[in-house]
Amino acid sequence: MDLSYCSTRLRRSAAAIVALAEGVTPEQARWKPTSEEWSLLEVICHLHDEEREDFRHRLDLTLHHPEADWSPINPAGWVTERAYNQRDLQAMATAFMQERDRSLTWLEGLSHPDWSAARTHPVAGKMTASDVLGAWVAHDHLHLRQLNELHWQWLATQVDALSLEYAGGW
Repeated sequence: MDLSYCSTRLRRSAAAIVALAEGVTPEQARWKPTSEEWSLLEVICHLHDEEREDFRHRLDLTLHHPEADWSPINPAGWVTERAYNQRDLQAMATAFMQERDRSLTWLEGLSHPDWSAARTHPVAGKMTASDVLGAWVAHDHLHLRQLNELHWQWLATQVDALSLEYAGGW
C-alpha cells in the first residue's frame, strides 16, 4: 500500500469536496432530485460522520487491534436520525475538513503499518488494512461523483434542458 499516494488523494479529494460545497445557496444545499436521494448537504454530513466514525476508526482497529469488534454504524439511518438536511452546509464542510485534517495527521504519523493486518467483515469478508485504506480513498471518489451529479441535476432544474445538451452528454 502506498500511504503517500493515499494521503495525497485523501487530501486533494477533501479539497474538491469542500470546493463543491462553496457558493451553494441553502435552497440548493437541501434540494433532492427525488425523496429517496440525498441532498448535497446530506452528502457532506455523511462524509463528516464517516470520517469520524468509520474509516479512520476502523483502519486504526484493523492495524492495532484486529481482534476488536468494529462499532456498528448506520450511514443511511443517520441521514434522518441526525437531521442532516437541517444543518448548515458551510459549518459541516468546515467540520468535515477538520476531521479530514485529523485523519491525515494520524495517517502520516503511522510508523511502519502492517498493511496485511486483517479482520473479517460480516459482508465483505476478509479485509486487510490496505483494503480499508483503499476503500476510504474510493469512498471519496464515489461521493465526488455524487456531488458533481447533484450540481448538474440542480442546474437542469434552473435552465432549459436543451441548453444543457449543448454542453455535451451527461
